[in-house]
Amino acid sequence: MRTLIMLPGMMCDERLFSSQTAHLRGQYDVRVLPIHEYQSIEAIAKNVLEKAPAKFALLGLSMGGIVAMEVVKQARMRVTHLALLDTNPIAESEHVKLRRGPQIQKVKNGCLTEVMRDEMKPNYLVDSPQKPAILELCMAMAKKLGNEAFVNQSIALRDRPDYQNVLADISIPSLILGGREDLLCPVERHELMHSLIKGSQLTFIDDAGHLPTLEQPSKVNDALDAWLEHK
Repeated sequence: MRTLIMLPGMMCDERLFSSQTAHLRGQYDVRVLPIHEYQSIEAIAKNVLEKAPAKFALLGLSMGGIVAMEVVKQARMRVTHLALLDTNPIAESEHVKLRRGPQIQKVKNGCLTEVMRDEMKPNYLVDSPQKPAILELCMAMAKKLGNEAFVNQSIALRDRPDYQNVLADISIPSLILGGREDLLCPVERHELMHSLIKGSQLTFIDDAGHLPTLEQPSKVNDALDAWLEHK
């Protein structure tokens, strides 16, 4: 059975992919690995590779997608398929870096809930009947991971390299997928990744923002089926 490793976004856990895991289980050995234990993308990717089999398909959403790019950089020949969801290959901009420090300090002072509620999660989703429930799940995931995870991930994202050259060298079956209403990683970022990875499939999910795996799970599942079947 082939292995599919999935890497969640910042302050998310395996529940981000609950629908995808249920859909693919039985066809694939699906593993959702943590990405919150180290303060650099390089160290997180190294840890993923230590836990992964010799060959595997790889999916990452948001920060998980950035880690996935680093995994490919470190061990290109081990990855058979690559899916990058709602992510960004470009190094962090200076204006975003400036926001990291105050956020980190607030969380160190015990205000994780406030930071997630006021500064981060409202930007993630489209307006829909399920938005309150998804926001509640996002908060639950963040609280479970805790303050240290937020600090680690914030530093790793702040200091990450640019991955455009890495993407330009990829030749495996690749899916670039994003919510069409994603404000954090907009359409043009996905079009950029698609232009860099020769032969990649570009898919936009309507009525979804930054977390289409939760907002439109069945549409994402259909896209993943097509991607994984590609030889």
